[in-house]
Amino acid sequence: MLIIAHRGASRAAPENSVEAFRLADELGADGVELDVRLATGGRLVVAHDPLPDDRAAVDGLPDLTTVLDACGERMLVNVEIKNEPVAGSPPDRVEFDLAVVAPTIEALHASPVDLRRLVISSFSWPTIDACRQLDPAIATAALCLDLDDGSIGRLARRGHLAVHPYVPLVTPEGVQRCHDAGLLVTTWTCNDPARLRELAAMGVDGVCTDVPDLALAALGRSAAAVSPRWARAG
Repeated sequence: MLIIAHRGASRAAPENSVEAFRLADELGADGVELDVRLATGGRLVVAHDPLPDDRAAVDGLPDLTTVLDACGERMLVNVEIKNEPVAGSPPDRVEFDLAVVAPTIEALHASPVDLRRLVISSFSWPTIDACRQLDPAIATAALCLDLDDGSIGRLARRGHLAVHPYVPLVTPEGVQRCHDAGLLVTTWTCNDPARLRELAAMGVDGVCTDVPDLALAALGRSAAAVSPRWARAG
C-alpha cells in the first residue's frame, strides 16, 4: 500500500507548503497529494480552501510550478483540482468551472515531474473527464463519498485509473469491486496505525495520511523502501 503525504507532511509542516512537500520526500513517503486552484490572472496556486479576496494573501500562496519542483525526482504526485460549481447552474445539473483544466495540464507538461508519476483527481467528474479528453496520457481519479456499483462501472468505462473514497467507507467488498472493474483504490485521510494496517490487509492500493513517517512505521516499512512510480492498472 502506497503512503501518500496528504498536502505534504502536513502534521509536521504547514499544509500545501514547499516545506511540507520536501519533508514528505525526506521522510520516505511514496508520494504526495496537493490541491491546485486557478487564481485571478491565470496563476495556478496550491491551496485547499477557496481563495480569499485579499490579493496579498493569494500572492503569498505557492504556485503549482514551485511545488512540483519541490516534489523531487522520486515521489508520486496526486494533483487534486479544486474548482467550484458555476454560479447559477441548476442543482439537478451542476456545472463546474473547467477553466483550470487546460493550464493545469500545461503546467504538468512543463514541470520536471515525469507524467508517469502523476495522477489528477477531483470530486468533479466533468473535471477529470475533461482532463482525460485533453491528455489521456495523464492518469485520472475520482474522489468520492460512496462506492456504489454504478459509480464504479462509469469510472471504469470512462478510462479513469482510480477511485479515491473517504476512509470510513472503505470495506474489503468495496475494494474488491473496484479491483474487479480495473480501478485502483486510494483512500483519504488516515493517521491511525491500526486502521492503516486494516486498509493494507484489504488490498487498498494507497492511503493519504498527514503523518507519512508514522504510517510507514505502522506498516513495518523504512524510508528506504519506496515506490518509484504509480502502480498502473493493467
